[in-house]
Amino acid sequence: MGPNHTVPGLAEHGRCQVMGVVNVTPDSFSDGGAWFDHGRAVEHGLSLVAEGADIIDVGGESTRPGAQRVSAEEELRRVVPVVRELAAAGVAVSVDTMRASVAERSVEAGAVLVNDVSGGLADPDMARLVASSGVAYVLMHWRGHSHDMQSRAVYTDVVQEVLDELRDRMEAMISSGVTPDQIVLDPGLGFSKRPEPAHNWALLHQLERFHELGRPVLVAGSRKRFLSRLLGDPEAEDRPFTECDSATAAVTTLSADRGAWAVRVHDVRPNADAVRVAAAWSDGGARLDEGRDPATDRGGL
Repeated sequence: MGPNHTVPGLAEHGRCQVMGVVNVTPDSFSDGGAWFDHGRAVEHGLSLVAEGADIIDVGGESTRPGAQRVSAEEELRRVVPVVRELAAAGVAVSVDTMRASVAERSVEAGAVLVNDVSGGLADPDMARLVASSGVAYVLMHWRGHSHDMQSRAVYTDVVQEVLDELRDRMEAMISSGVTPDQIVLDPGLGFSKRPEPAHNWALLHQLERFHELGRPVLVAGSRKRFLSRLLGDPEAEDRPFTECDSATAAVTTLSADRGAWAVRVHDVRPNADAVRVAAAWSDGGARLDEGRDPATDRGGL
């Protein structure tokens, strides 16, 4: 398991945390815009909490490969009401945005974490907002916007280069006033990473190396193309994204066992189960034995 980090504004659970995804977009690759309506988005977020999500990540801008950006005004219209209602219901809310203005309004509405897939590169005001608010911040490895990010997926050693680039971005954010304890790191599976060559699998296989940077690590592999490519028919086509949830749960189990602080997923219940299995596996079931009376316990027989 990795280092045990605390993150401001978020409870600790003694295991890998589960971040459930609510896309308030009409064009998400993973759910086809099923939660674009504000009311349905809030209802979906609450249902994910009931299924075991520790954090709900609300996003109003698709980051699928090839996606074009929406205006800041439209992103605010989509996101802020959902953040406000979920936070008012006692949910730990993350806002998935590259814009400081959207992050600021969302934090005012109750968000406790900003999940920025650009690692502060898309908006020069993001570092100021994170520093002044003290909010927790996910800094993802990023090389460019969705419309051309795959053209930037050129590496000699993908793990070392992602590690070095994350370190550089973390140092830049810290030099702008962000404190290290605010930062969570994300290696950016699928963002400027290709299924072939196996960039994403290399990063997952060597996930423990990211603990060198001394901060918690978020893994966001849910329904990503590298899974649909793995599971698809080599002679025909990739498996549909929504049919990759069992594979996502497998990635969650492996990531949790290798010390991930959290996993970002669409289908919460199997992943909430997976992180508990990983926790029991890593400590040999010690926590499960706490409080048992050896004289009466028959080991489940």
